[in-house]
Amino acid sequence: MSIPADLTQWRKTQRTELLNRRQLAPLAERQRWNDTVTTLLQQGFPILQEMVIGFCWPYKAEFDPRFAIRFFRDLGARAALPAVVEKNAPLQFREWRPEVSMTPGVFDLPVPENTEILIPDALLIPPVGFGEQGDRLGYGGGYFDRTLAILNPSPLKIAVGFELSRIPTTYPQPHDILMDFVITEIGIHWVTNGGMQLIGHEQAAELSSRMAAERILPRRQ
Repeated sequence: MSIPADLTQWRKTQRTELLNRRQLAPLAERQRWNDTVTTLLQQGFPILQEMVIGFCWPYKAEFDPRFAIRFFRDLGARAALPAVVEKNAPLQFREWRPEVSMTPGVFDLPVPENTEILIPDALLIPPVGFGEQGDRLGYGGGYFDRTLAILNPSPLKIAVGFELSRIPTTYPQPHDILMDFVITEIGIHWVTNGGMQLIGHEQAAELSSRMAAERILPRRQ
């Protein structure tokens, strides 16, 4: 599949079409999909209860992660929301709890005020679109890619979205970082060198625990 001559324009067009598609989906359908993705997160990623989870406040009919975040926080997890502190720079993650004060940030999304800055062990990333290789199309600012590029070891990268956001490819470039998992209403996809593989929640739990043992736990020691 040849790369479009003007990849920036191609991605801009795809982004507009995918956002329209998602926002036009019936609310009842999106709520069902949201419930399913939340359940898959709970069943397939029990390791999250031991982690600092970075998540995004829902925007433009995205998957709403707040139900999953409440579930994992009740079990001991900490949660953090991103803040844009400088243009063309990595994101900063600030601890979120239901009672914290919030201030409007980019896109008027709420950002915690005066809370601890955390390094996320796992990120729940909402894609505008995703490709068959676990590649992700975002909103165009490049903030998540810049953030992932500096986090070492890499956090557990979980894209959370809906099947209507799937496209054959986003034409990932060298700076584009692939996900570890992609979750939609049809199931959990493990991202391998050969592309995305649909797996059950037990295998997802095993794989994510192994990744945490290799990446996250050594950092804490």
